[in-house]
Amino acid sequence: MVKQKQAKTVVVTSGKGGVGKTTSTAALGAALARDGHSVAVVDFDIGLRNLDLMMGAERRVIYDLINVIQGSANLSQALIRDKRLDNLYLLPASQTRDKNALTEKGVAQVMNELRKKFDWVICDSPAGIERGAVLAMKHADIAIIIANPEISSVRDSDRIIGLLDAKTERAKNGREVDKHLLITRFDTTRAGTGEMLEIDDVSDILSVPLLGVVPESKEVLSASNLGVPVTLCDANSAPARAYIDAARRLCGEDIPIVLPEEKRGFFAQWFGGKAA
Repeated sequence: MVKQKQAKTVVVTSGKGGVGKTTSTAALGAALARDGHSVAVVDFDIGLRNLDLMMGAERRVIYDLINVIQGSANLSQALIRDKRLDNLYLLPASQTRDKNALTEKGVAQVMNELRKKFDWVICDSPAGIERGAVLAMKHADIAIIIANPEISSVRDSDRIIGLLDAKTERAKNGREVDKHLLITRFDTTRAGTGEMLEIDDVSDILSVPLLGVVPESKEVLSASNLGVPVTLCDANSAPARAYIDAARRLCGEDIPIVLPEEKRGFFAQWFGGKAA
């Protein structure tokens, strides 16, 4: 008998809003799907719902996560297949309900069902440390902590690490969530002048393995406005390459973290370890 492949559940999280969680969820999900993995991206930001915009699926939403939890729709009805990649699906959030509509039992049932259907389940967490964020991370095997290189973002990310070590199912069972740090909106010139933290500073403060560094780039905003994950919009752009490499590290590839430094005309490199 062939052993069924174990799905991996990932939460993309941070304590601070506006750091790039939704952008990163879409970009990483698309990168994994492009490499042949079956992927579901799940929007846990109940009441706001932006992941559908990033995926270009806002006009195709009929049912959502809350409908599935409450039994007014089944999972197959709510999942939206991406028009560009047949193995990439979106489970949108509700815009008309609040986070109290999320129940522990309902979330557990949905996550268990998703695990049976996909190789990767990537949950886009709302900002903060409230109920929605805790439920988004509760069933995670892997956490990708998004941080901008500024002290307030790093401080809030440190609080999220504490939650991951206390509130997840893995933590309750005496195991750790596999944590990775993804630094977004990094500008080497500004870091060099002291306007933002250096990569090593952020890594040292949080003590979490570095998954990747996404440079500040207008291509991210352009892709978002088009409703296309940046890894599909322009795979050769600097942020797309950073996300594609981060996805490869997430799959276990041991490759260096390379940050293009266009303004100065050379490459700065940090060599990361193998991601589990």
